[in-house]
Amino acid sequence: MAALAPLPPLPAQFKSIQHHLRTAQEHDKRDPVVAYYCRLYAMQTGMKIDSKTPECRKFLSKLMDQLEALKKQLGDNEAVTQEIVGCAHLENYALKMFLYADNEDRAGRFHKNMIKSFYTASLLIDVITVFGELTDENVKHRKYARWKATYIHNCLKNGETPQAGPVGIEEENDVEENEDVGATSLPTQPPQPSSSSAYDPSNLAPGSYSGIQIPPGAHAPANTPAEVPHSTGVTSNAVQPSPQTVPAAPAVDPDLYTASQGDIRLTPEDFARAQKYCKYAGSALQYEDVGTAVQNLQKALRLLTTGRE
Repeated sequence: MAALAPLPPLPAQFKSIQHHLRTAQEHDKRDPVVAYYCRLYAMQTGMKIDSKTPECRKFLSKLMDQLEALKKQLGDNEAVTQEIVGCAHLENYALKMFLYADNEDRAGRFHKNMIKSFYTASLLIDVITVFGELTDENVKHRKYARWKATYIHNCLKNGETPQAGPVGIEEENDVEENEDVGATSLPTQPPQPSSSSAYDPSNLAPGSYSGIQIPPGAHAPANTPAEVPHSTGVTSNAVQPSPQTVPAAPAVDPDLYTASQGDIRLTPEDFARAQKYCKYAGSALQYEDVGTAVQNLQKALRLLTTGRE
């Protein structure tokens, strides 16, 4: 991807979006789609904060130039041209990063990369708001990831040993003001968690997250999202990962097989939501995440056959 023109110094008014812009820069080569939407979020947020003072207008103008350049470079990418695909791409990327950090946390492996992964996952959930309101699930994931990043960072900084796994969430944590949490660079090599950190939803005790539900997933990712190859349709000689044992897919609700539309009248919004669930399922399959794929397909089927989610 061609280099983008540099931005002028960040105005003090835009401090709240500095980590989103840093995340964009880190992903220019790793995942340009993520970089594009991070900048779009920063642009939209900056416009709401201050679009009138000269320094802010100048900064936003240069940021707009970057967005236009990126959009031109990604003109044939469905994740940029279709919002549904873009939203699914971001959600799956954030989920994969969250799961990596959560696995490391549960295994008691506390380090800068896992802190960075927790915090970046929370930033990417911020970015998802460019597509509309967040789901309750995403709001909870963002809160937990951001709190965990701050909690573990502060423990290590103070020479304390963090408590592994889910613990009670403190309501007030001013993460945005903590420069160090978001300052660590993403790993240049894929982190390789050991088998002991495999993500197993069955091991979760009910209510262990104080009401926060861990996102569904068939298995822990071997890499952070930055290292997941994108399908280009071109045959590659790259070494393929060894086959993985995928847990049995969740049982499909038998009522969905027999449900009849009858007098149900589906609205255009219903069809759009069903299409969105199908896109999510397809995106989840790219990560071999059977559980999430099946769950989203069930949601689409239920909506189409009953008119309800």
